[in-house]
Amino acid sequence: MSICRAGVCVYVYVHVCACIFAATYNLRNVTSIKTDERGLIPAIVQDAITGRVLMLGWMNAEALGRTQTTREVWFYSRSRQQLWHKGETSGNVLRVVEVRTDCDADAILVRANPAGPTCHTGQESCFYQPLLGDGALPRSGFLDELEGIVASRRASSPDKSYTAKLFAKGRHKMAQKVGEEGVELAMAGVAQDDDRVIDESADLLFHLLVLLNERNIPMRAVLERLAERHQNS
Repeated sequence: MSICRAGVCVYVYVHVCACIFAATYNLRNVTSIKTDERGLIPAIVQDAITGRVLMLGWMNAEALGRTQTTREVWFYSRSRQQLWHKGETSGNVLRVVEVRTDCDADAILVRANPAGPTCHTGQESCFYQPLLGDGALPRSGFLDELEGIVASRRASSPDKSYTAKLFAKGRHKMAQKVGEEGVELAMAGVAQDDDRVIDESADLLFHLLVLLNERNIPMRAVLERLAERHQNS
């Protein structure tokens, strides 16, 4: 068989499979998805709340169909050559919020809420081994990075760190600072310029992160509550 004829056969096979599963699972735009010669497509999973990249897996049409119908992530194991439900054994399932493709429709992005650590090693993200950079765990943004910095200062010497000094003074001092910064922000919002409002907002967010860390409350919990309120509003 010529390469051209083989390519046509692969295209027809993939297109037919896509149509069958589109009819079976009632998937939107599934016929436009481009898989490889094995009928697989890479799927990147992103934390729907923090934006952090959690893992990369592979899906076939059936895995994609189950992901959309069950609202939990399914993959196709290339080594075992079978479907697997992410978190079925550990309980750390990935609850789907949204599924979309890239511009070429040859990769999938799944935004999901993880029920626990995504990586089998117990790490929050599978992408924790650095090839280039400072070796810190991947952050979803500067607020996430700042939360990590605040946590690291908890064990530092109060003589060398303002943040450590706040931890040394205890919860009541932290709460007092949050109150003070909140009042200063409110006053700036009424009577001062935008730069002052930005400065006071930054101060409030920083001291809030310190207080949350002292209470062992991750910023993610606050973001989840905001998301819940948005869904219910």
